[in-house]
Amino acid sequence: MTFSKEFIWPIRVYYEDTDSGGVVYYANYLKFMERARTEWLRHLGFEQDRLVEQEGIIFAVRRAEVDFVAPARFNDALEVRVGIVERKRASITFRQDIINTSSGQTLCSGKIQIASIDASKLRPRAIPEAVLKELPDAE
Repeated sequence: MTFSKEFIWPIRVYYEDTDSGGVVYYANYLKFMERARTEWLRHLGFEQDRLVEQEGIIFAVRRAEVDFVAPARFNDALEVRVGIVERKRASITFRQDIINTSSGQTLCSGKIQIASIDASKLRPRAIPEAVLKELPDAE
């Protein structure tokens, strides 16, 4: 899926990402998605450690729906696409696709909901206005 306001993060598959069959271990796709969301936030001007220090919030995954379509293998060049599908007061839902850049094939798709959490109370908290104003609208 292509988003008009998507963020794209390149990933290379390392040996450590693969299982005994030589393909990317399924849990590593979630790690790739996490890294892309972190880099997306950085691209918007927000570092997660500073959000804890300055705003008192952390982002935590609340829900993940993942479809594994085809395997990635050692040394494949991938791109992880990030787009917002829903914004709420204390959560953001993303659509993320992992694409093999050589073939253009979608290998994995996910719908990931993150919650804004008060870092000290570990309870939901509204996303700070400074962050909200930098977020693109949902597709």
